[in-house]
Amino acid sequence: MTGRTVWLTGLPSAGKSTIAQGVARLLRADGTPVEVLDGDEIRRHLTPDLGFGRADREENVRRIGYVAVLLARNGITVLVPVIAPYAAGRDKIRARHAEQGISFLEVYVATPVSVCASRDVKGLYARQKSGDLTGLTGVDAPYEPPARPELRVPAHRQPVQASIRAVYELLST
Repeated sequence: MTGRTVWLTGLPSAGKSTIAQGVARLLRADGTPVEVLDGDEIRRHLTPDLGFGRADREENVRRIGYVAVLLARNGITVLVPVIAPYAAGRDKIRARHAEQGISFLEVYVATPVSVCASRDVKGLYARQKSGDLTGLTGVDAPYEPPARPELRVPAHRQPVQASIRAVYELLST
């Protein structure tokens, strides 16, 4: 059995991790083997050596993509809530999956920066505004939204459960 990767991309505090964890619960309830490669957890445990400049961000995405392929080719559904700000990096991960014959689904959690800033789950927007942080994706560092994601989730316009259900249904087709 071949797994698949669902890459949830979007700005910080867009709702990527919340949606991924909700989808993981539904999949586990169905008996589907699933792993969540959360960007914050990966940075803490797998890539703490990397910073937030462009080269380090690209390397972070490359490493996460590699792990996703390993898991997916062993029958795991891999949910990856990671900002991955550069389209080229996400495209490389998609291509690597295609080379391995593994499904790659890109989900754009399309929450506007103003809504993300009002949520400010990690305090990043406040730190950027006060000058304590530079390079915040979508504010003073680039974010390239997906041109053709398999799913666009307007997480700011619908309840969390509706966003979770939309991703879950994508996997059911």
